[in-house]
Amino acid sequence: MSGLITRRFLLGALGAISVPGTGFANAPVTSLRPQMRGLGGAPQGGPETVIKASGLSGDVAFAVADAKTGLQLEAVGSASGLPPASVAKALTALYALDVLGAGHVFRTELVATGPVKNGVLRGDLVLVGGGDPTLDTNSLAKMAGNLKAAGVREVRGAFKVYDGALPYVRSIDPAQPDHLGYSPSVAGIALNFNRVHFEWKRGGKGYTVAMDARSNKYKPQVAMAQMQVKNRRLPVYTYEETQRVDKWTVASQALGKGGSRWLPVRKPALYAGDVFQTLARANGIVLKNPKIAKARPGGTVLTVHQSAPLQSILKGMLKYSTNLTAEMVGMFATAARSGTPNSLKSSAQEMSRWAAAKYGMKGTSLVDHSGLGDASRMTPQDLLGALVQVHKQGILRPLLKPFAMRDSKGRVLKSHPIKVDAKTGTLNFVSGLGGFMTAADGTELAFAIFTADTAKRSRIKRADREVPEGARAWNRRSKRLQQKLIERWGALYGS
Repeated sequence: MSGLITRRFLLGALGAISVPGTGFANAPVTSLRPQMRGLGGAPQGGPETVIKASGLSGDVAFAVADAKTGLQLEAVGSASGLPPASVAKALTALYALDVLGAGHVFRTELVATGPVKNGVLRGDLVLVGGGDPTLDTNSLAKMAGNLKAAGVREVRGAFKVYDGALPYVRSIDPAQPDHLGYSPSVAGIALNFNRVHFEWKRGGKGYTVAMDARSNKYKPQVAMAQMQVKNRRLPVYTYEETQRVDKWTVASQALGKGGSRWLPVRKPALYAGDVFQTLARANGIVLKNPKIAKARPGGTVLTVHQSAPLQSILKGMLKYSTNLTAEMVGMFATAARSGTPNSLKSSAQEMSRWAAAKYGMKGTSLVDHSGLGDASRMTPQDLLGALVQVHKQGILRPLLKPFAMRDSKGRVLKSHPIKVDAKTGTLNFVSGLGGFMTAADGTELAFAIFTADTAKRSRIKRADREVPEGARAWNRRSKRLQQKLIERWGALYGS
């Protein structure tokens, strides 16, 4: 079904229609096609014409509504559940805000299990993760400096890391190749988004490689992740997991003269412990090799690192689409709402139940909080209903990233009359966009667009998921379609 309503019709109708909370009970049940009067360059024909002209294979579903009244203006396949990709992060942000609150902060602590006398800790030192997705090397360096400032010079006991604030997840999406940094492990502690920096340079005797946890201030080498260069063409990377070390190999014929990339970490607690051990040594404090603490320790808190407020973290998550942040804040919210989840999927299911109760999203079923798993499903009408409701509260649009409108050659049009703030979502042969737009006359619309060719996606081999053939061209066509629809709505409802 699709419905077309002119701006004139909309203004007249609002005086006669009482719009309910969801905004869709009074949506047109037949396709309304009044004459286009005073709309200038308004597009001719229905939305199906725009979809057909895109040449996009697979499924296209969308819905758009007046953001202030909730009146649905146009929809195609709006009840169809498709993979939302990273558009799911918009819902995760709302979930975390609702459960934890915008001002929530995450705490990472150093705990002493025994007394400190004359600079000597007679007990264990435990690095306690508190679910902070933004903990970085700079933060650990500051904690190491604070430990020295607290008078600790020696630790007689063990050095441990506690990561049990969240359940361990080996990979956000196990269907992804092992080497992709956007699908790392998840646990109650994370450092540098659970990624390790791999750098290589070719010299006269072959390649030199380094694995480090670099930041803008520090570059500590890492012992728990190791890389070997092998004389081969394929596979580019192999991964072997041992008890204490992530062992990687890389194909020499894929390296060139030099370069770098971030690789995922599969042992978050040992990674954070490895780096903190190095930073403590730089402050004159020698620690034993890190071990995993099986339970949260009791004792004296020696120093604390506190994250930025949740609202700031979520803005960064939506801007950079960081999967790990989405999974950690999503699971932390579930833990606060109903107890620590036993898996990532069970946490996502709890968020889906929350969305159904909070916003009426009955057609949404998620397998994670980031949208990386392609088994998640969300309908455009579900997301649209949530967007209309939160627009009244003004809690989401300020967190969303501006969506750039482009010309036919892909160049950004800074002076485009339509302004869009939205969350994008991209997987191979999956593309989504959901958020808000302001037309030239100031009309605010909420919209959700999902596109997917699940048949093509299902045929991608695991090893080819980084850059499968045809995926980039398909995704470019989808993004052009998204802009065409936005421009269509701007002409029809904002003129």
